[in-house]
Amino acid sequence: MRIAVVSDIHGNRTAFEAVLADLQETSPDLILHGGDLADGGASPAEIIDRVRDLGWRGVPGNADEVYSRPESLEEFASQSSAPTALWDAVREMVGATRAVLGQERISWLSRMPQVQIEHPIALVHATPGSCWRAPGLDASDTELESVYGPLGQRIAVYGHIHRSFIRTVPCLHGQEMLVINTGSVSHSYDGDRRAAYLLLDGSKPTIRRVEYDLEKEVKALSTCGLPHSDWVIRILLSASPQMP
Repeated sequence: MRIAVVSDIHGNRTAFEAVLADLQETSPDLILHGGDLADGGASPAEIIDRVRDLGWRGVPGNADEVYSRPESLEEFASQSSAPTALWDAVREMVGATRAVLGQERISWLSRMPQVQIEHPIALVHATPGSCWRAPGLDASDTELESVYGPLGQRIAVYGHIHRSFIRTVPCLHGQEMLVINTGSVSHSYDGDRRAAYLLLDGSKPTIRRVEYDLEKEVKALSTCGLPHSDWVIRILLSASPQMP
């Protein structure tokens, strides 16, 4: 069985359409989404509507939870060492996107389960207990096993950190588990501007990288009215974290 996992679209319709075209070529039997569908892009409502029309099952990301549970942002921000200006910008962007989405779409986001199990895959956005905190690229085998081992599947998949990797992690009783980060369709942080998603062919994982018309998306962001769209543009162009 071929399973694709598409995560962290962040309202980037141009990148999403390129990924959809690539999915036509790879023809997976099942497509799941890993959350963070709408926030931080020019086309938040369009992305949610398209994912719903496609019937993809998935999990909520932190940038989805923030609409149905606004206190989650404040809880995380209060423990963050990031400058206050960053969280002020995030609040403005969330407020503007909330108005575009409307309550019905937000309610749909709130009904997604925190974990999707599709044997042999367990999918979460960040960790089983949080949409906001996840192991980083340099996490130890011990950390990965302690976080994702309890999911009880041979393959654990997550997004959130916008940096893809595939790791074989030793577990108890001599068994092994694959821990995979899908990378992100938008807002890549690994220096590669292309969209990323996971394709799993049986037990063989591949991170697909997909070119898209970045200039087209930059123009869309420049005219969509999203606060701090210049910040998003800098992230897309640099394929790295930036400050507002």
